[in-house]
Formats: sequence, structure tokens, C-alpha cells
Amino acid sequence: MSSPSERRQELLEVLCRRRHDTYDNLAFEFKVSRRTIRRDVAILMCSYPIETSRGYGGGVSVADGYYLYRRTLNKKQVALLIRLRVQLEGDDLDTLNSILRVFAP
Repeated sequence: MSSPSERRQELLEVLCRRRHDTYDNLAFEFKVSRRTIRRDVAILMCSYPIETSRGYGGGVSVADGYYLYRRTLNKKQVALLIRLRVQLEGDDLDTLNSILRVFAP
């Protein structure tokens, strides 16, 4: 049996992969009560961009654009972007440089 903090970490990972799920489905999957999942989600919401919604289609979602693990570019992709930099200027160059800062290893 995992500790509550281990369960919450796994719950966060599941939500980041699926992007949306229901309390009932998560409770069934983690073999805990719906109330436990609600409590775990409430705790996670204090530190992560997790949203909840009621009604049909409701449940738990991770905010658009948030990923638990930062995605990185591989060496080939970085090399291509660096080669393309010489063709850009102004806002386009600034945008490309910001992409490299965020995603390049």
C-alpha cells in the first residue's frame, strides 16, 4: 500500500497524461473512496494548476499547457532551430530564442 503522498504524486502523473478524468474513475483505479480522491485533488490544487468542474462531463482536469515533466528538444531539433535563427529578426527571433531557452536541454 502506498502512502498518501505517493498516491497524490501518482494521481498527478495520471492527470497530466490523461488531461481529464472523473472522481469515480480515479477512485476505482486507485482503490480508494471518492472522498479520498476529492481530498487528494484539493491538496494538489494548492500547488498545481488542477481544475474541477461539476455536472455532465465534469471531473478533474489539468490546465492547458501544463505538463509535469518538461518536454525537451533533441539535439537535431536544437541544431535546426539554431540554423534558422540567422534568417529571423525582431519578434520572430525573440520567439525562437524563447523556445530554445524553454525547451533546449
